[in-house]
Amino acid sequence: MSTQHTYRVIVRGRWDALSQDSRTRLLAEVDDHGLSALRFTEEGALAYDRALQHFSYRVVVRSDAEDGEEMAAALAEDRVEGALRALGHGYRDLRSTVTDLDTMKINRKR
Repeated sequence: MSTQHTYRVIVRGRWDALSQDSRTRLLAEVDDHGLSALRFTEEGALAYDRALQHFSYRVVVRSDAEDGEEMAAALAEDRVEGALRALGHGYRDLRSTVTDLDTMKINRKR
């Protein structure tokens, strides 16, 4: 049995070909998706600003350590793509940054 690791993944992307309905909904909710939305959750937390150019999702992924960070990134991007499709928002250029919390070194102050 493989060891499970917990990964924090930031998936960044660009909005693409947003419909007028998408733009209206995103702008109506922009205050709920600013700095206060910057937290990691299993379902993913969406953050963006009023310019509607870029967005980020912060996702917690649990995956086999043997599969590594590449698999964690792929799983997170899959969740983000599903969430954005369900909302009906266009996107492109997804890229991920992965941190393995189980191998992260913590420097404690003495």
